[in-house]
Amino acid sequence: MEEKKLSLGESVAGLDKAQLFSVGALFLLGVLSIFSAGAGFEGRGAGFATRQLLWGAVSIAAFLLTLKIGYEKFLREAYLLYGLSLVLLLSVMALGLTVKGSQRWIDLGFFRLQPTEFVKITLVLVLAKHLCRYPPLNFLSFLGGLAVPALSGILVLIQPDAGSAIVYGVISFVAIVVAGAPWRYPAGLLAIFTSLLPFAWRFLREYQKMRIRVFLDPWIDPLGAGYNVIQSRIAVGSGGLFGAGYMEGLQSKLKFLPEPHTDFIFGVFSEEFGFIGALGMLALFGLLFWRLLDAGLRTKDGRAKVLIAGISTWFWFQMLQSIGMSMGLLPITGLPLPLVSYGGSSLLSFSVALGLAQSVYVSTLKRY
Repeated sequence: MEEKKLSLGESVAGLDKAQLFSVGALFLLGVLSIFSAGAGFEGRGAGFATRQLLWGAVSIAAFLLTLKIGYEKFLREAYLLYGLSLVLLLSVMALGLTVKGSQRWIDLGFFRLQPTEFVKITLVLVLAKHLCRYPPLNFLSFLGGLAVPALSGILVLIQPDAGSAIVYGVISFVAIVVAGAPWRYPAGLLAIFTSLLPFAWRFLREYQKMRIRVFLDPWIDPLGAGYNVIQSRIAVGSGGLFGAGYMEGLQSKLKFLPEPHTDFIFGVFSEEFGFIGALGMLALFGLLFWRLLDAGLRTKDGRAKVLIAGISTWFWFQMLQSIGMSMGLLPITGLPLPLVSYGGSSLLSFSVALGLAQSVYVSTLKRY
């Protein structure tokens, strides 16, 4: 007998409230920081914040629609959705807008679409479906699992967008492990990847090589490639214990900190709210991660476990990379801080992913 499908109202009533709280709080902190950061852009803070709030409204609608449809229907169409997202990546090569040497956006007039963000959604979906249909228990099925993300990874490297390619790789690695691959396969893959890193240097573009050099020592080019890292470190460090106060951060207001509303939003927040504020933001991310993991541990659907593992890895890795970049602890990649950085594509993709995760949580409560 077919289970009765929950109505949208019943699904909303069963949502994980702690997860919703963490998401809402992070988004609001992001809007406040975007407003403050934008004040250094000729008073454009209000415009940036307003657009982010509008994208927040669109993202809520996307979240509710995803919840209404349910993760199982998305999984049924996972191959199709992934194929369509690959077409989008291919279209970037023909129609894409080039900004700062990278061809990553499709200009729709009212909105710049960044397909790499939406591929993250379809990638976790197709991995969840494929790895459970063809478990990576032997070498051939393990290679087949690797072939799925390789398609999108190659396309984003062509743009070039090494940051997104790394995210795809980390998501896929964790998904394969969670799907039950014998440890010798992922361990061997990691060993091969590590051994090839020195040879990869010759294939990097000059600006990518410089990013690695300035990560190791930003003072080799303090007014050029190392400038971003140095100014972000200053912003984070100058916040002290309690911060300079909201709207009082000088690094963004005096235009020392580059891309303060996007790539280096954590630097803006840390300067104004200090070490205590930064700990509070990390606690909210920790709460979100815990609630995602709880949903994955509760469900008995193997596909849902892989899906939650992929979403959790995506959020957590991208958060660590963005914050580490702002503190000078990791190389610059340009990855947005989830739910906090300015950007419609990023916020919308995160919201759909959270809708999928909440759908798993609600379905688990209904069944078990």
